[in-house]
Amino acid sequence: MRHTIKERLEAQRRYFGTGRTKELQFRRQTLKKLRSEIVKKEDAICNALYADFKKPRFETLIAETQFVLAELNTLIRHLELWARPERVPSSLLNFPSSDRIYKEPYGTVLIIAPWNYPFQLTLMPLISAIAAGNTAVLKPSELTPNTSKLIAEMVSAVFDPDHAMVFQGDAEVAKALLAEKWDYIFFTGSTRVGKIVYESAAGNLTPVTLELGGKSPCIVDGSALPAQAAGRIVWGKFLNAGQTCIAPDYILVHASIKDRLVEELKKSIVRFFGKNPENSPDLARIISERHFKRLVGLMEGQELLFGGQYNAEDRFIAPTLVDEPGRDSEIMQEEIFGPLLPLISYRNEEEIDAWISSHGKPLAAYIFSRKKAFQKKMLRKYSFGGGVINDTLIHISNKNLPFGGVGNSGLGSYHGKRSFNAFSHQKAVIHRGTWLDPKFRNPPYRLPVSFIKKLKHLL
Repeated sequence: MRHTIKERLEAQRRYFGTGRTKELQFRRQTLKKLRSEIVKKEDAICNALYADFKKPRFETLIAETQFVLAELNTLIRHLELWARPERVPSSLLNFPSSDRIYKEPYGTVLIIAPWNYPFQLTLMPLISAIAAGNTAVLKPSELTPNTSKLIAEMVSAVFDPDHAMVFQGDAEVAKALLAEKWDYIFFTGSTRVGKIVYESAAGNLTPVTLELGGKSPCIVDGSALPAQAAGRIVWGKFLNAGQTCIAPDYILVHASIKDRLVEELKKSIVRFFGKNPENSPDLARIISERHFKRLVGLMEGQELLFGGQYNAEDRFIAPTLVDEPGRDSEIMQEEIFGPLLPLISYRNEEEIDAWISSHGKPLAAYIFSRKKAFQKKMLRKYSFGGGVINDTLIHISNKNLPFGGVGNSGLGSYHGKRSFNAFSHQKAVIHRGTWLDPKFRNPPYRLPVSFIKKLKHLL
């Protein structure tokens, strides 16, 4: 395997060296070809995701295929503009000159994708890498074999393997890929594995984007509308059966409205998934037996307000509300990544801080409040990747907003223009004029010190 990876990497480097991937027309044609392939295979993509973990067709369309197609359309539409050298103001000290930022591809990039949104989170960085003029090697998740196999077939149908190709396999394949020297690495996954990727990249000073996770809080203060908040929280939490990196991980609710919020959460769960959610066609399953056992274990010893049913044979876990888990409990030590939603009551902002500060900076945070002052205070006080006031998840849908983490939840951001920039080196170049050649900077230095100090105003 290591020998094969090295051969393919060298082939991609040679292909990149031809300059073909830098041609705008070639990039645009390739992206259009990929778009056509996705449209043609959309039913097959839905079927593959259902076979992997019973992902509802509606969720596949809105969060996987259509999400990717929207990004493709944006990149195709703006490719020429974004690839154009960007002129920036010049320094008077360098007069006469014109200054530009040139966007150039890094070269050969490695993309390691997760299992929870296996199509979107594999294809989104791929199309950005190709749009920016790179070659790419993809490693989709082994936990979604049907989707990964289909992605490999689609990439093979669209790309010359020297331009883009897929390596399938488990952690050993990922380890072998990371042992090579890449020009850029884009990883989406857990913080634990992200640290391994970062360490591997550091050995070669390889730039990276790390899209990780964390325990994303959902704060509901006393002014929130319980029924409205409940519906929006239930949607965001149980989409993809809670297996979403930006899902609300736990709720911090003001004690004065906790009982009302709990009742509304129960009503929303029943309204969305029925009295027997195992029969609902709109609830995905847990991705693997290992993750299923982990989630069942997190429920042990907890007070359950609602749900708790599970079926090991089908890897089904019902949407579950967990009441007041302890700060040292296992469920509050790690990102849940499943349909378990702890509720913790608070009475003052010091108690909010005690909970949020006990975890690293999360990928997302959600604040339900009708008080502007409270909203502003929470936004100023806590650092997180991105979030929403009075809703959940929807910040990911706006391509004009950066999507990425901070601290333990990630490094770098993408979506829209930022996706193109993420896979492009920003090369700074000054074009100096030849019709005038000021001599004051050259030895022997005769300008008085007082004049030199004034030059800072020209920088």
